[in-house]
Amino acid sequence: MGIRFPTFAMETSPLPIVFLSAFFAVLLAIVHIFSGGLHFLRTTPRSRWLSFGSGISVAYVFIHILPELDKYQDTIQDSVAAELAFLEHHVYLLALLGLAMFYGLERAADESRQRSQKTGDGDVTTAGVFWIHMASFAIYNVLIGYLLLHREQTGLLSLLFFTGAMGVHFVVNDYGLREHHKQRYDRIGRWLLAAAIIVGWVIGNAIAIHEAANTSCSVATAVLFAFLAGGVVLNVLKEELPEERESRFWAFALGAAIYTTLLLVI
Repeated sequence: MGIRFPTFAMETSPLPIVFLSAFFAVLLAIVHIFSGGLHFLRTTPRSRWLSFGSGISVAYVFIHILPELDKYQDTIQDSVAAELAFLEHHVYLLALLGLAMFYGLERAADESRQRSQKTGDGDVTTAGVFWIHMASFAIYNVLIGYLLLHREQTGLLSLLFFTGAMGVHFVVNDYGLREHHKQRYDRIGRWLLAAAIIVGWVIGNAIAIHEAANTSCSVATAVLFAFLAGGVVLNVLKEELPEERESRFWAFALGAAIYTTLLLVI
């Protein structure tokens, strides 16, 4: 079972949560815009703060999102067409799809940089790979902006934990994207990803997810959260695992332990 937070239901006090979620959407957009100014993160061995943030992101996925996938699985399985009944683990396939998609994007960026180096164009991706990366991460950010309003648990604490985990996750993502795309990311990419957060929130605010009376989460939220789980895991591990990163395991473990404790006891 997933962790149950004290809730301030949107049904009884919708305006405060809506306004708070709008504030947090803007805050997450600001993270993208200004994270490049955190020069202390650009170190080798890897900055302990990046590893700490990666630990927080992974803790949120494994302690809060993944335990909910069983419930999401029931929701999806009750809703899919009979022809797809043979797919017994729909929600886990969606998480796998998210992980595989971002792994493919990472490999494409690495190979593009290698080709550019061989042709004397520098250690940077091509324009085509840059735009594919930005389009994919923009969709990813739209999803996160949407989930600021449409999570399975809609209370204030749930919103705070989600925003905190995604904020540090964006700092880690920005570091990797800036390493791949260099000045092109600062000129264009960060602004696109910041705008995508706001677009996602606007979509989430405009679209009502109608749930059945006895259904604890919608199919749409189940699909989005499952895909997000796979994407977050891959995007964190691709930054932490390569040997050349010289990552700080103790900082990663500390971030994961602290956020896990908060999720379990608050």
